[in-house]
Amino acid sequence: MLKMFKPAPAKERLPEDQIDSHYKRLRFQVFMGIFIGYAAYYLLRKNFSLAMPGLIEEGYSKGELGVALSAVSLAYGISKFIMGTVSDRSNPRIFLTSGLVLSAVVSLLMGFVPFFTSSIAIMFVMMFLLGWFQGMGWPPSGRTLVHWFSVSERGTKTSIWNVAHNVGGGLMAPIATLGMTIFAGSYFVGYEGVFILPGLVALALAVVAYMLIRDTPQSEGLPPIEEYRNDFPSNNKKTLEIELTTKEILFKYVLNNKWVWAIAFANIFVYFVRYGVLDWAPTYLNESKGFEMNQSSVAYFLYEWAGIPGTLLCGWISDKLFKGRRGPAGVVFMFGVLIAVIVYWLNPAGNPMIDNAALIAIGFLIYGPVMLIGLQALDLVPKKAAGTAAGLTGLFGYLGGAVTANIIMGYVIDHFGWGGSFILLISSCVLAMFVFALTWNVRGQEVVKH
Repeated sequence: MLKMFKPAPAKERLPEDQIDSHYKRLRFQVFMGIFIGYAAYYLLRKNFSLAMPGLIEEGYSKGELGVALSAVSLAYGISKFIMGTVSDRSNPRIFLTSGLVLSAVVSLLMGFVPFFTSSIAIMFVMMFLLGWFQGMGWPPSGRTLVHWFSVSERGTKTSIWNVAHNVGGGLMAPIATLGMTIFAGSYFVGYEGVFILPGLVALALAVVAYMLIRDTPQSEGLPPIEEYRNDFPSNNKKTLEIELTTKEILFKYVLNNKWVWAIAFANIFVYFVRYGVLDWAPTYLNESKGFEMNQSSVAYFLYEWAGIPGTLLCGWISDKLFKGRRGPAGVVFMFGVLIAVIVYWLNPAGNPMIDNAALIAIGFLIYGPVMLIGLQALDLVPKKAAGTAAGLTGLFGYLGGAVTANIIMGYVIDHFGWGGSFILLISSCVLAMFVFALTWNVRGQEVVKH
């Protein structure tokens, strides 16, 4: 592990009369840091999708661009797992902001330097690098959440934090569209602005995130969160505060946990739907429904932002209605996604209101299951292994779901039309419901073994 990522050492504990005020201030500060930082990651994650119509006009096929686009998910899935194991033994303040800065650099190169969009092979390499650096965002955020928020409040706090990617993803489209307007000129073809302006904004937000994030409460002279709130994950009141080795994390707490594997498989189908709809929305709406670029960017924006109330509702339902069981909430929300996908497909051209309503419904519903899987990953293992568990579910989601959505969707559309792609999306909804149903009675904290 690089020395620059080394966890911050514990400080001498503050006087008792200062602990409460410091804890309250830092909990809010740290939460805002990972919220802003992770939202900034999503300003850079899916810009390529908005550039695709312009690249198609330059002669690239949908299948070729699907291959280039798949590199982000391919690299992200691998990176989220590998960098998750590093993150579990790193300072999230440095780790998260480093990945964000490197992601911004890649985006700026693709915007400013024509060489980096001159061939599918080069675009694939750049997208792979972007995906790898993007994998440095979720794991340190998960590490931060489990250290600063205890068991009984973690579901609510995680669902609130999880909407950061909806905020970032939703803002990306208007910022990228503004970038195209600003940077349109003789030097630029027109789509480069979708990479440039979001990259510049992300760099500024990386500075903000660095100023706000801290490592563990102990590194600020505070007691563990379980002790502070008297909220322990098990009756023996163990917090497992020692740093674990990679071997212990992998083989003692993650790879031998059958429920982590179950939610990892569920993630394949959830992510196929999420990115199968999201990545191809601008192109589908343009070709099949006659949407202009500004209309597509609005639909993209609505899809992302609709996930905010949906995520919060899903977290609340899983806590209050299903008493901490995430499986039932996953089944309910994926059934809703299934209905909305069918409407999105079968609605004829000329009814943009229904298309936008269907996209809003899909966005509202799909991000709940996405959040639930991440939350279960945090709950199913000790907090020192949280990044790795989340990374494993992400590995399956991105390699098995998002990559196949990028590659397979592109070639299926080329050879079988949009109807073939929607058959894949519908099948994925059904399979996701089935796997969520397998975890129907599982409550995460009841199966954690310290």
